[in-house]
Amino acid sequence: MDDSLTGLCAGRGNRMTDETLPKPSLSARPSWIMPPKSNVTLQCHTSTNDVNFALRKGNVPVEFPQSPDSTEGMARFLLTDLQASSSGPYTCEYYRREPPQRSSQPSDILLLLVTGEFPKPSLQAPQRGVVTAGETVTLQCQRPDNIFMPIKFALLKAGAAEPIRVQDPAGKETDFSLRSVTVSDAGNYSCVYFLMRAPFWASDSQPSDILLLLVTGEEGVPRRGDYTTGNLIRLGLAAIIVVIMGAFLVEAWCSQKEPPRGSV
Repeated sequence: MDDSLTGLCAGRGNRMTDETLPKPSLSARPSWIMPPKSNVTLQCHTSTNDVNFALRKGNVPVEFPQSPDSTEGMARFLLTDLQASSSGPYTCEYYRREPPQRSSQPSDILLLLVTGEFPKPSLQAPQRGVVTAGETVTLQCQRPDNIFMPIKFALLKAGAAEPIRVQDPAGKETDFSLRSVTVSDAGNYSCVYFLMRAPFWASDSQPSDILLLLVTGEEGVPRRGDYTTGNLIRLGLAAIIVVIMGAFLVEAWCSQKEPPRGSV
């Protein structure tokens, strides 16, 4: 997640760990930023077989039921009815089932955020939300004036499991720059802000007002700067084919106009 999280799981005790076991990965579905009373699945994955998994919040082991669709090498922990107290840094690890029963190193930290403890921010686009493909668009997220604790901002896009960007503010706002946008960047954007330390509060369960970003320009239509050698060759071949087809059509039309041989 962020370098500032690396110290959150210090002092984990003196458990025997096996340096040869690959570190597992931990992800959240549908996202690591969730509204209260919702459900989230934390997925711990490793390429090592015949292992048992464990989930921790900070330094404390947590007991969540594994989903029935967990598979060999993949444990899915279902967290239901999320509350503000569910927010925090999570890691997972795994243990060999057979002796020697040593554990892996912990996964990288996943910061789970449950929104709703701060007022929602605002999100604005100086270009009024309409840009041309290839341009840079800046989306500005701004928190209310009455927040004085150190926070970070996250830019969200509808349908994306992970935030598009996470960054520090400049004062009470931050600018998210999307460079060389394409039509795939079009969509509904919002933002949230959150504390990077306990109690890991985040802004309102309704993020900022939705901002619809429109990107003009058709996919597949070459724009200035797109005329590479490959494109020129394809355009040349297409032109030759059109000329040949035109010659055949002219020949056929002329043959129909000629009088039959032997006629007066």
